[in-house]
Amino acid sequence: MNLQLAHLAKIASSASRARFMTIKTCFIVAQSRSRPFTCPSLSTVRMSAPKLLILYGSQTGTAQDTAERIGRQAQRRRMQVKAEALDSYNVANLISESLVVFVCSTTGQGDPPDNMKNFWRFVFRKSLPAGSLCRLDCAVLGLGDSSYPKFNFVAKKLHKRLMQLGASVLLPVGLADDQHDLGADGVIDPWLTSFWERAQALYPTPAGQSLISVDEPLPPRFVFRFLDDVTENRADRRRVPEPLISPSQTHTFPGRVVSNKRVTHASHFQDVRHIEFDITGSDIEFTAGDVVMMRPCNTPEDVEQFCQLLRLDPDRQFTLSPTNCSVPARLAQPCTVRHLVESFLDIAAVPRRSFFELLATFATNELEREKLSEFNSAQGQDELHAYCNRPRRTALEVLTDFPHTTAELSVDYLLDLFPEIQPRSFSIASSLLAHPNRIQILLAVVHYKTKMHLPRKGLCSSWLASLDPTQEDVYVPLWVKKGSMKFPKDPYSPVIMVGPGTGVAPFRSALQERIAQGKTANVLYFGCRSQSKDFYCSSEWEEMEKAGQLTLFTAFSRDQEDKIYVQQRVQEQAELLWDLIANKNGYFYIAGNAKQMPTAVCDALKEGFQSQGGVSSAEADEMLVAMERAGRFQSETWS
Repeated sequence: MNLQLAHLAKIASSASRARFMTIKTCFIVAQSRSRPFTCPSLSTVRMSAPKLLILYGSQTGTAQDTAERIGRQAQRRRMQVKAEALDSYNVANLISESLVVFVCSTTGQGDPPDNMKNFWRFVFRKSLPAGSLCRLDCAVLGLGDSSYPKFNFVAKKLHKRLMQLGASVLLPVGLADDQHDLGADGVIDPWLTSFWERAQALYPTPAGQSLISVDEPLPPRFVFRFLDDVTENRADRRRVPEPLISPSQTHTFPGRVVSNKRVTHASHFQDVRHIEFDITGSDIEFTAGDVVMMRPCNTPEDVEQFCQLLRLDPDRQFTLSPTNCSVPARLAQPCTVRHLVESFLDIAAVPRRSFFELLATFATNELEREKLSEFNSAQGQDELHAYCNRPRRTALEVLTDFPHTTAELSVDYLLDLFPEIQPRSFSIASSLLAHPNRIQILLAVVHYKTKMHLPRKGLCSSWLASLDPTQEDVYVPLWVKKGSMKFPKDPYSPVIMVGPGTGVAPFRSALQERIAQGKTANVLYFGCRSQSKDFYCSSEWEEMEKAGQLTLFTAFSRDQEDKIYVQQRVQEQAELLWDLIANKNGYFYIAGNAKQMPTAVCDALKEGFQSQGGVSSAEADEMLVAMERAGRFQSETWS
């Protein structure tokens, strides 16, 4: 065991070695205790008041919302409950927990969310003792989308790993699916029913205590303390924050908007922007394939309407007194109501079921209470989807539809009712080698109609599109994180990129970077509707072609009677692609919409393997899998 610890000390970084060794020691002690003795009697552990720990890995806030929903259900069962992000939790304590629910989503190509990556790396260390978690009862709930190839990969793998470490898993892993007719709740609801049956049999409600009724509001997480005679100084809102050494989600850098230009023709149905940010003094570094993160603001009109509905003075300042959690790091104390609503509360999002759950507890009007209760029930999910999800009704619009209930809302529950605005990610469309101290993006402005009177707008894309640097200096808080795409260092390995529409953004960055490094074996497949209306960066591609730095294939789907897509161009160039991939160690990349294009391109590529390489269909599948494992096939898609 001492040799094992010595080896682990070598591989641990100097900064984290001490903490890691402490955690490792805890796990080893747990195992050593379990060898000569059996695990302590679970009946002994369960004599005390029941406790539940909920650990979540969440990228967009959905897993966090689900974890908090489970926490509320536990509170109503008189359990002591705590919900925490996996990377915020001290994993050394896991060996002493009795009951834990893990709620985790899957990102990218089967990757864990950002706020569980450290936990993920630790829990999969091969040297962890097999019986470490013998005292733990647990369950794993995954949130995913079956349209992606690695559906709920993180939850499945974590479930298996917990069993390897000796944990007692109370029920099969829950695999919630956004593609379900009722959305993720179509799986979550029955899974939770089974979980509570098992959990309460093992950890019953204390004798003499009954469940807390769903009609009764639970205590708020925060209490607002308004400050008298203090209002916001508008000049403070225009002041630019000092640059930071290491921009991150909690310490962003104010990137100045240099330009904001529409790159689609005025007659084209979609508004796509090329936006450039100045990051001078930020020390931000990035390479091709990385992404820039931004957190949008609500519109002034929505902020004003919200404050009027809840009878709040937007310029009044307050502090937050937490009841069972910490104050969000992004909310400086004191804070104005305007800043809270504009920059923190996600009032323009389509509300989740949890929103209606809490709203119903404030309803005194009989009709409104009945409807809100229906929306919160398992039987009412069809009605909720018809009312909210299909027309994309916002939380602010829901408040206007339930005026009596809105009038009863307590300000203390605002942070329980509305989730935090989540950051948006954009593929960086430029290289520091070509544009020093700059970040550029290609942004498709989301704007569409439903049965609602007003068109639906994307919060972040509409906000960014509205910024006009010609009128005044405009700053956007941003930071950069590593993307999933990696490009080869070998200067002779060809790179084949398929990026229709704004999917071309990361490939523009890659081309600028590779050409600056003298790498000219580049092939790009670009597709759009019309050569004259949405052929992004066309002049750049032409210059690269003339210089012998790029081979370009285009597919303009609406410029002729028969539609042409990038997958057809891939199919037509089977001989070239086979030579680049099979003979010259080529790398193949796809970026763009996740609906049909990626699958169609993969099918076209495999058909080329068969026709040019003489392999069977099964062998072509195996070739693509082998390429993916070697990092020679990569995709970055979004829905």
